[in-house]
Amino acid sequence: MRFLTLAFGFVLLLAGASATFAHGYQSGAVRVEHPWAAPTPPGASVGAAYMTIRNTGDVPIRLTGAITPAAERVELHEMTMDGGIMRMRPLTQGIVVPPGGAFRFAPGGAHLMLIGLRKALALEEFIDLRLVFEGGHTVDVELYVEAAASHAH
Repeated sequence: MRFLTLAFGFVLLLAGASATFAHGYQSGAVRVEHPWAAPTPPGASVGAAYMTIRNTGDVPIRLTGAITPAAERVELHEMTMDGGIMRMRPLTQGIVVPPGGAFRFAPGGAHLMLIGLRKALALEEFIDLRLVFEGGHTVDVELYVEAAASHAH
């Protein structure tokens, strides 16, 4: 019996590890690859989420926003360097993914800003997020909270 318990635990560990490295969601022409969020310290009011959105269809798609129970609101933001100064601005028109193309939200660039966090984002937890596209199409994903260092390429 002890062997079965250990074996079952190992299978669960492997299943969790595979979700950590590559989880994706497909809905219509929208493919969302590895949605994740960076952990935040206790008391933080904002967090950031990242992912790649692919358009497998033949017409452009526009991400207009997102919602999550983990925060009061979500905004699409972009970070850029301007004369040695890092600037962040909201992407109020959303982002357009061309047919057959992809858009990558990544640290140091575009990201989803989770504003008014209801609690800290803790390592290895999953956060529900609904992506909202022009025309009312939505895609529900889970953000996996993990260290940004695991994404350094």
